[in-house]
Amino acid sequence: MTNIFTPVTLGRFTLKNRLVMAPMTRSRANIDGTPGELAALYYSQRASMGLIIAEGTQPSDDGQGYLTTPGIYTEAQVVGWKKVTEAVHQKGGHFFIQLMHAGRMSHPDNTPHHRQGVAPSAIAPGTQMFTVSGMQDIPEPRELSTAEIRQTVEDFRFAARRAIEAGADGVEIHGANAYLIQQFLALSANSRTDEYGGSIENRARFAIEVAQAVSEEIGADRTGIRLSPGLNLWGIEEGPECADLYHYLVTELNKLGLAYLHIMHQGNEPLLNDLRQRWTGTLILNRPGRPRDDIGQDVHSGMAELESYGAMALANPDFVERLKVHAAMNEAHPEGFFGGTDKYYTDYPFLAGKKI
Repeated sequence: MTNIFTPVTLGRFTLKNRLVMAPMTRSRANIDGTPGELAALYYSQRASMGLIIAEGTQPSDDGQGYLTTPGIYTEAQVVGWKKVTEAVHQKGGHFFIQLMHAGRMSHPDNTPHHRQGVAPSAIAPGTQMFTVSGMQDIPEPRELSTAEIRQTVEDFRFAARRAIEAGADGVEIHGANAYLIQQFLALSANSRTDEYGGSIENRARFAIEVAQAVSEEIGADRTGIRLSPGLNLWGIEEGPECADLYHYLVTELNKLGLAYLHIMHQGNEPLLNDLRQRWTGTLILNRPGRPRDDIGQDVHSGMAELESYGAMALANPDFVERLKVHAAMNEAHPEGFFGGTDKYYTDYPFLAGKKI
């Protein structure tokens, strides 16, 4: 059986262990979309992880959904991210930036241009979002034209190139969690009648085109994608066709030779087993709420090559060392997840007598 502390190949890289820091929105970026002043410290504190995947980062003005999330498409944003990547690399870590287009999960008050959100179809998610004025209903999005969809693919391509210019080792395409790519996949969010709607093949087209474009731009061995098969959230309902949808999508993505597939598991074990068989490359598996005693089981069993962790990595900058020495873990403080200062961001304690 494989141990989580052994090296592993991911794309063109050799990682020092099989533990991954999952992407987590922290809402601490500057108003211009550059990473906040503490971002370099926050990520470099956690550089003992085999791979760090940065918070969701918008590829364009239209891609922003939440307040104070970072972007990776302007020169200033590239400069800001360079500080982060250099800090992580100095600590011997590997760093991917997650490209996240929020689609309809957006509010005009939160974006640089204050325009209506965009989506495959003009269907509101039926939920609220935090804005500078507090919680507000998310308005109905504007349906993207076919030409705009193709431009959005190019936005992902450009952002991927910018990420590499900023020193990132690669990018993860966010195809999960009810954001734009999953909106194209789901009938509940996509009622189009053109080549991007209707059949499973058509609804998967956008995800595949984005993965192809990013791979062409920076190399498949620097490109990962995250999916959440079966997730029902914010108006996304994948329903009984879920298995067929992801069978097709993962089979097609597998042909691209991507660095990895990152699955946020929703509990359907038969589907997970099937996708594992269809994906011949590196698999990162995230099981939300995984108990500490279960850490390493998916790597040991061969279900995945790596395991990703969110709240435990957020609250424990020395997560890897604590696992190795069987030390107690810090508890995460949800009140500090989004926005704020260094509190519950860069001030989580290390093991006694140690600091990075």
